[in-house]
Amino acid sequence: MANTKSAEKAARQAAAHRIRNVAMRSRMRSAIRKVIDAVAAGKKDDARASYLAAVPLIDTLVNKKIIHRNQADRHKSRLSARVKSLG
Repeated sequence: MANTKSAEKAARQAAAHRIRNVAMRSRMRSAIRKVIDAVAAGKKDDARASYLAAVPLIDTLVNKKIIHRNQADRHKSRLSARVKSLG
């Protein structure tokens, strides 16, 4: 329980930020899953389009400090390798 007015406000803000961060992280995971599903189905064009849509979303999370730069780079690298493996 917060002891001061500023601590109460910080707790409210943290709760709001958490909701937003969870939603954005979920959007990122969905975008990643979309690429992986397209690759698994062998749909080269869909995989490439999904990858190109996922990259800016992943970068946005880095800029908002929701995920670490290295984690984003790892996701992008692995997704790129999967898309390229389709030939």
